[in-house]
Parts: sequence; C-alpha cells; structure tokens
Amino acid sequence: QVQLVESGGGLVQAGGSLRLSCAASGLTFRGYAMGWFRQTPGKEREAVAVISSGGGTYYPDSVKGRFTISRDNAKNTVFLQMNSLKPEDTAVYYCAADSSIFLHTTAGRYDYWGQGTQVTVSS
Repeated sequence: QVQLVESGGGLVQAGGSLRLSCAASGLTFRGYAMGWFRQTPGKEREAVAVISSGGGTYYPDSVKGRFTISRDNAKNTVFLQMNSLKPEDTAVYYCAADSSIFLHTTAGRYDYWGQGTQVTVSS
C-alpha cells in the first residue's frame, strides 16, 4: 500500500531553518504531484508548497521566498526547505501525493497523506 512518511520536524527559534523530508513508497512517485500542507487547531489544512511531476512549483505568498520544495525521483522523496521561520509557521506539516497532472492546492484533491510532523517556531 501507499505510504508517505515525513521526518525533520522539531522546535526551532524564529529566524531559523528546518528541512522536512517525505519518503514515499507503494506508488509510481515520478508520476505524482507532491504537496506540503500545514494545519493548526481549528483551521483548514493549507498548502504551503506543491511540486508537479514535471517540476513546476507553487507557493502561497505567506511562504514565498522562504520555503522551497524539491523532489528526488530516484529516492522517491520530496523535501521542504524552510528558512527564516516565523512563529506563525508553527503547525503540523503533512506530505501529500496527487495523481493528477495538474497542480492542486486544495487538500481534498490529494489521494494520499502522511501522518504529519510537528514544526514549532519559538519567538
């Protein structure tokens, strides 16, 4: 079955950096768009970075210039480099896979999800 396993979360001071990884198995990774989402209590899950199977990317304004998504198809892994972190970046971060050829930013369009990893940014 499909598994997405995130790692790399943790506690960091404001202005610091973290790199999240998501290892995928059970799917033809290179054919999937991959997304990183985050969620805080009481809020909807929001996309913070998406990368298509062809390498196209999307970032919302809230993280543009600070977050970078990349993928290594040989290792079935997607990464999220997060720099200049802010306390408002604190959330559970999820990795997701989408079989569509289009870049989707809505959580409901994604087929598979990881279990999430906590990122906490202290002020």
